[in-house]
Amino acid sequence: MHGNGSQILKCRKSRGALSNASGRFDLQREEVEDGWNQDVPERSVATEIRQEMARSLISYNRSPDLPFDRSINPYRGCEHGCIYCFARPSHAYLGLSPGLDFETRLVARPNAPDLLRKELSAPGYKVAPIAIGTNTDPYQPCERDHALMRACLEVLQEFRHPVAIVTKGTLIERDLDILSDMAAQGLVRVGVSVTTLDADLARRMEPRVPAPVRRLATIKRLSSAGIPVRIMTSPLVPGLTDHELEALLAAGVDAGADAASWIMLRLPREVSGLWQDWLHAHVPNRAEKVMARLREMHGGRDYDPRWGQRMRGEGHYAEMIARRFKLACTRLGLSEKASPLRCDLFARPAQPGDQLSLF
Repeated sequence: MHGNGSQILKCRKSRGALSNASGRFDLQREEVEDGWNQDVPERSVATEIRQEMARSLISYNRSPDLPFDRSINPYRGCEHGCIYCFARPSHAYLGLSPGLDFETRLVARPNAPDLLRKELSAPGYKVAPIAIGTNTDPYQPCERDHALMRACLEVLQEFRHPVAIVTKGTLIERDLDILSDMAAQGLVRVGVSVTTLDADLARRMEPRVPAPVRRLATIKRLSSAGIPVRIMTSPLVPGLTDHELEALLAAGVDAGADAASWIMLRLPREVSGLWQDWLHAHVPNRAEKVMARLREMHGGRDYDPRWGQRMRGEGHYAEMIARRFKLACTRLGLSEKASPLRCDLFARPAQPGDQLSLF
């Protein structure tokens, strides 16, 4: 046992979490070895996707740390399986584990496009950029079958509504037709997360995410289509990936990115235990160094959730990373702030039953 106090499972093929501990709102459960799995320690875990008819779609926030005040999520959980994902604890609200459940027991919201249309059509709605991909990736593998993200994009395109997308998924290239049209109107920007250039480390840390070189190719395709792209070196892992910061930014520029951002590794709630289990299993010789650096930036704790501190930490090490990032962006010509999206083009399309104007 390490961080989360649960029984550690053996590494599962193409999965990030090593355990499936109960969520904080669930009854505690304990894995018991009954002898059936002795000969298949590497058994895979199938992905399950159930449908949920959501009651509302647009979520609002008042966080001063975020550059947006609203977001949507067509899916809950994420098959990409990034072990460090700060959204893992949200699965506990479903009575599921932030561990393997988060990446294997997913929820799709088939009425997301209809709800989005309804909420944008509300008389009191005031336009501002909508963020997508801030909790779970809208271009995770299940999007190929469900196409909920594309359907939501079609609604946003119809309303000429500004949108900011964050993804690691190369499936975004499927939607170049919509995105390039919206980009020509100043209605979209995309952030592509590339955490490391080390393909082996990426495969272990982000088991079902496209390889780093493939994500850079996506940046190139998007930028070539006239879509503004930001390379996100997030999260930076102290003692593991932080030495790659300048190389990541340079690779982003070579691929066509015009802006960049970074966030330090965050370990809220159950993520801390899951992350420490992963460290001890995959990079045991660096585990103590990584955690020592993180605690140094969070007042001795694994994570400090305070606004203004949670994204980047504080202290000498955090300040050094910030300086390195700023110097590299200046040298490479990368903007640290993305250009604002247009909100003045927003218009509700005519709906069946609407009274037509005489003029």
